[in-house]
Amino acid sequence: MAADKENFGLSGPSFLTAIDWNNSNHRRSIAASLVQGVYVIECDRQQKRQPPQALAPPWWEFFNFKINRVLVDDHDQSYFGAVFEFVFPYPYQNYAGQRPPQYVIAFRGTVNKSNSRGEDLKLNLQLMINNLQESRRFQIATESATAVINSTAPGNVWLAGHSVGSSIALLIGRRVAKTTGFHLETYLFNPPFTAPPIEKIKNEKVKLGLRLAGSVITASLAMAAHSGHTRPKGQEIDPFTVLAAWIPYLFVSQSDAVSSEYIGYFEHREKMESIGAGKIGKLATKHSIGSIVSSVRGKDSEAAHLIPSAYLSINCSTTQNFKEAHGIHQWWKQDLELRYKLYQYKC
Repeated sequence: MAADKENFGLSGPSFLTAIDWNNSNHRRSIAASLVQGVYVIECDRQQKRQPPQALAPPWWEFFNFKINRVLVDDHDQSYFGAVFEFVFPYPYQNYAGQRPPQYVIAFRGTVNKSNSRGEDLKLNLQLMINNLQESRRFQIATESATAVINSTAPGNVWLAGHSVGSSIALLIGRRVAKTTGFHLETYLFNPPFTAPPIEKIKNEKVKLGLRLAGSVITASLAMAAHSGHTRPKGQEIDPFTVLAAWIPYLFVSQSDAVSSEYIGYFEHREKMESIGAGKIGKLATKHSIGSIVSSVRGKDSEAAHLIPSAYLSINCSTTQNFKEAHGIHQWWKQDLELRYKLYQYKC
């Protein structure tokens, strides 16, 4: 029997009968639902559920989307992403303000089932060692995203992902911003922050002390690693400066050990500025120990999980366990206790 969470009628945002594309809560709920649709596509595949028994279609059809293409891992044949295309009603409706996207490219996270667990865990490992961009899934995703972007105006395309899927969406958004200057609207749900979860420490003095020490150490190592080195021709501009104007929507739960460190990441940068240590904070905020080691070894040294700017939404609601704190379902609940803040990198 299918889990209730795979059934849109039982657990989806079926209350969104009148969609307002200017409403950020509606847009968040729709983006999260499309990501959930990718999860359920894979579950349908593994359970061999075919229409009309398939549970995935309502997750996008309810919002007037259709499947344009499914992204398939060519190692285990699992479905890890999808391109959704909006079906504009006829006669064409004029949208005041925010228009629905023509395409949404969505990526799931880990499915803990035997048919896909191996490749999913391998992807998580590549993320942890800052090597996600070398994965086959990222290459497939990038090819599909490039094809979609080339077929329409970039303003018509959204990116969305959950967990390691949000890391793929983040990397694609970064690459597009850096190489083309286009800023895709991007929804990142519970993206992993590959560093110790200091945010989970309750003692504020201990937390601040660890962050200060971490900033000083990271900044010092970055300066030492880059001393005497010049950027290759054409790369003289700081990548963080290039990315500063791209502001993805970032959604984390304060109870989620995987993504909650983004809260401290952005807050600490402001604290460093307030105590007159903004230069150290800026240098530390764009580097990780892993990225510094990669730089010394002559590899791509950008820390893939670090971003200069974001609209950060924090779920302050009480969660029962890790699965709930890290799950995608929380992001369309009507009773969310959300705290919002815009963090924009100052060049």
